[in-house]
This record gives sequence, structure tokens and C-alpha cells, in this order.
Amino acid sequence: MFEFSRRLAWVFGVALPVVETIRRWHQLSDPAVWPAWLDDFLLAALLLTGARLTSQLRYHNAKFLAAAWGVTCGMAYGSFFSSVLHFGVPDPGPLPTVAVAWIKGVGFALAIVALIGALKHPPVHASDRLSKQPELLEEMLDPTDDA
Repeated sequence: MFEFSRRLAWVFGVALPVVETIRRWHQLSDPAVWPAWLDDFLLAALLLTGARLTSQLRYHNAKFLAAAWGVTCGMAYGSFFSSVLHFGVPDPGPLPTVAVAWIKGVGFALAIVALIGALKHPPVHASDRLSKQPELLEEMLDPTDDA
């Protein structure tokens, strides 16, 4: 479940800014709507950072991935329910508002599952892995540890 969370962070981290830029392309020259699409860039940065920090068996950094998914869940909650409560308002993108609400709902549900997955990282049994693959020692060491 942790690997699902980490891989989904890569997917969301790349897809969110691309999709939001396409959706709001015609509004990019209006600074008043920048907060509506810059939040996806913030989420992308957090998710990609969390995914990167937990790569190469660095499970001790799972807190960063969980924090990124927590922020994503919070933002997805507001975005999804805003879409649901405003079905009558046309969406700025090419899709109908109902379709956008469904997409946001699925994304919100996936973010919840990914948050749970990030909180259930696998235990690190270094001695078991290192006896079979000693080259993993360098990957498992924290480069920021001064000890």
C-alpha cells in the first residue's frame, strides 16, 4: 500500500499542474484567478518531494509523503465539495461541471487511500536485506545524517 501511495504521488505530481494548466489556459493572463490554479502546482511540488524523499527504501521519510497527501486531501475536499455545491456554475474548462466534479471526487478518494498508504510504510529490516544485497547499504543511509 505504501508503494501505491508513492507511485500515485509521482502521477498526481506530474498530472495536476498539466491538467490544471490545460483547464484554465484561457484564464492564465488574469492574475485574479491565479490562486485557483497555482494550488495544483503547490500540491505537485509537495507530492513530488514526498515521493522523492521516500525513494530508494528511505521509509524514515514517510512523514513527508504523508504530509503531502494530507495537504492534498484538504485541498481536494474543498475543491470537490465546491464543485458539487455549484453544479449550476459552468466550469472554466472544456468539460461539463458534473464531469469535473466526478474527476475531483475520484481524485479525492484516491488521495485518501494514498494518505492511508503513506501512513502504513513497511518496516525496515536492514539486516535481512543487507545480508542478501549489501549494495543497499548506501541507498538506505540518510545523506543528511551527520553522525
